[in-house]
Amino acid sequence: MLCFKGSRPGSPYPESTDNEGLMTFLATLQRYKFPLSGVILLLAALYWRIIPDMVQQWYQDENYSHGFIVPVIAGYFLWQRWPDLKNTRVEPSNLGLAVIAWGLLQLLIAWFCTEYFSMRSSLIVLLAGVTLYLFGKGVLKEMALPLGYLFFMVPIPYIIYDMVAFPLKLFVTKISVEFLRILGVVVIREGNIIMFPMTTLEVADACSGVRSLFSLLAIAVAYIFLIKMSVLRRWIIVLSAVPIAVSANALRVIITGILAQWWGEKAAEGFFHEFAGMVIFLLAMVMLVVFGEFLRRIGRTTHD
Repeated sequence: MLCFKGSRPGSPYPESTDNEGLMTFLATLQRYKFPLSGVILLLAALYWRIIPDMVQQWYQDENYSHGFIVPVIAGYFLWQRWPDLKNTRVEPSNLGLAVIAWGLLQLLIAWFCTEYFSMRSSLIVLLAGVTLYLFGKGVLKEMALPLGYLFFMVPIPYIIYDMVAFPLKLFVTKISVEFLRILGVVVIREGNIIMFPMTTLEVADACSGVRSLFSLLAIAVAYIFLIKMSVLRRWIIVLSAVPIAVSANALRVIITGILAQWWGEKAAEGFFHEFAGMVIFLLAMVMLVVFGEFLRRIGRTTHD
């Protein structure tokens, strides 16, 4: 154990214990900073190739570019809880050993099977296990949100991505074509292919809503913990990220289809396509916040 009950006579940390003689989290960090640094170095040695590889995927794959901001938001959650966390008393729990063993087993099996999601997410499991073992349930409870939020930085397996992207792609294509027909646009659909008299467009994965869905879900979870609202309304906001992402990308396809009638394939390529993607995602974020404010105002009027 790195931490013990009570404090030594003449301790330089006069406020390092509570009324029951238990050390606080801050005092433990100060007193055992060198052993704790060793634990951090050990984790860094275990993941010295795994984490950089994940960061490289954030950079190369736009579906997971939000990974760069996830640790920042998790850090903000930790900073927000620091006033309570630093005074939380430390009560080490041997249950943490079971969690650590699970995380190491997960890492080992994933390493041999080359399964990146389990391999990368095992770090979060180990962090939770180490926190529970060294500091106890109270500290883990305070750190649950920052640690749990880190799962958003781990790219999901491509087999799951494809299972979600393909039906969404067909759905977005279908509702976009139906709306274009209502507007009087001559268009034919075959799967995810939209055919106009002058050009043909393909609704790719980027337009299915999956890319913005992952990022929007991460933002929605961060958003609900920044506002005061009932648990039910928070869940409603998170779930609303799905229809908002899909409808926003359907709007992108509709606008692209209308412009493609006049300017051909150029309307769906190059700078315009990338710029439209950014605008649509910003629109989805605005829709999410507006919906959240709407629910919050309802809460005020009903005195929830």
